Amino acid sequence: MKNDTMEGKWKQLKGEAKKQWGNLTDDDYDQAQGDREKMIGKIQERHGRKREEAEREYDDWYSRMEQY
Repeated sequence: MKNDTMEGKWKQLKGEAKKQWGNLTDDDYDQAQGDREKMIGKIQERHGRKREEAEREYDDWYSRMEQY
């Protein structure tokens, strides 16, 4: 799934993201709108992850979401 496709399906996938990253707020999700870089930044900020960890975590989640 391309990142522009992710942004287009963000409303559907936001619920799945909330299951993955419960510490993120609705505002965090609204600001990110499925954008990879913004989501990674939010994961780093709210979960205290290093950049590499946040990227890996997001990419793992993203690959599971390709089924949608």
